[in-house]
Amino acid sequence: MGVVGIDTGLELGANSSGPDGISRRLESLPATAHVWRLVILLSLAGCFEIYDLFLTGYIAPGLGRSGLLTATTQAFFGFSGIGAFVAATFAGLFVGTFFLGFLADRFGRRAIFTYALLAYTAASVIMACQTSAGGVLFWRFLAGIGIGVEVITIDAYITELVPSRMRGRAFAVNQSIMFIAVPIVAFLAWWLVPLSPYGVDGWRWVVLIGAAASMVIWVLRLFLPESPLWLARHGRMEEALRILATLEAAGGTSDAPRAAAPAARPAQTAGSVNFTDLFRPPYLSLVALFMVFNLCQAFGFYGFANWVPTLLVEKGITVTKSLQYSFIVAFAYPIAPLIAASFADRFERRWIIACACAAIIVFGMAFAQLTQPAMLIACGVLLTACNMTMSYAYHAYQTEVFPTQVRARASGLVYSMSRLSATFSGFIVAWMLKEGGVTGVFGLITAAMLVVVITMALFGPNVRGRPLDA
Repeated sequence: MGVVGIDTGLELGANSSGPDGISRRLESLPATAHVWRLVILLSLAGCFEIYDLFLTGYIAPGLGRSGLLTATTQAFFGFSGIGAFVAATFAGLFVGTFFLGFLADRFGRRAIFTYALLAYTAASVIMACQTSAGGVLFWRFLAGIGIGVEVITIDAYITELVPSRMRGRAFAVNQSIMFIAVPIVAFLAWWLVPLSPYGVDGWRWVVLIGAAASMVIWVLRLFLPESPLWLARHGRMEEALRILATLEAAGGTSDAPRAAAPAARPAQTAGSVNFTDLFRPPYLSLVALFMVFNLCQAFGFYGFANWVPTLLVEKGITVTKSLQYSFIVAFAYPIAPLIAASFADRFERRWIIACACAAIIVFGMAFAQLTQPAMLIACGVLLTACNMTMSYAYHAYQTEVFPTQVRARASGLVYSMSRLSATFSGFIVAWMLKEGGVTGVFGLITAAMLVVVITMALFGPNVRGRPLDA
């Protein structure tokens, strides 16, 4: 009789809830230590993604020092310069987000989260062994594909594990933990890039250290469940309910009475929306808005992040000093999101993004004009803090506005525009640096950020407090 009672309860729970009911139950979860632990585990794994992505700028002086690449080239699309290395990274990210975003929707957040990391780690190891510019660029491109898949998978994963009232804080904490990798890679670059330990170029050591550390993923994945919302949308209700019951038990809500779901429309399955449907109502307006946003925001974020050591060198600062200053600035990456967590869920995402971009304009132009080291570092820290505030907000924003059945695919589509933009920004920034100096680079960033401010203020939807799939 006891077994029958349990089965009946499970059946009633499945019938009364369904995928939409699971969404509501996830929305009612309290902010328990267990939920935060999942966010932290995902974020720790994301550290390796950020490490691999941000070493682009920090090992650039080392690639130049070893004679593989140069800071600028005569041709606009010069494939022997740092711009090409930046472009190869983001071309791979574009392929990963645009063409492969569907993988996490089809095979699950947990599986793709794991194997994408292993794929780009392997490509990075091979890249570190290359002795030609072509070899470095090719394997950097392949590593970028894996990083692109990983980025959108982690965003969708976190979005589906936390309720809306804490999602802003969750993404702020996520960004803070992941971006701890930036001062680490900055320190390693400052220490190793000018050297050749055991006859091996320092930049190669920076790449290999990150790859070796990423193997901790095999431990972290043991403690991460699949997204119950993804399971429910794929008809795997028993697994979804079991994971949801664990989450509720950790929050002390497993025995709380639940209202039966209304006789609503049947939930869409994951296969009911095709890729081409994203370019039709009701998705079209959101897709268009976030495509424009991502095309422009990448100039502000990566135009500075990937070029800060090189920009400092162009101001007459030595390679060693530029890496030292960059290391100090890098501490703003993990600290700024923690500060932003204090207001992350108090304001609409679009206003946080718009205000952060307006501040990027102000501090960016100041950075272009200053020459004193203390003032340069201060402006660099403030500029980085604004970039990180924008970053945590839009990573949450562009996943929660889309429904579960297309969340990774749609967010990957719009996010790919920032990868495309950053691909060409490598060449554009290099050309602008050659023609207009550091001031020209920040003039370009200002124009891009103005577009972001206007589009977010006029067309950004409100999402604060909305449950997923509402």
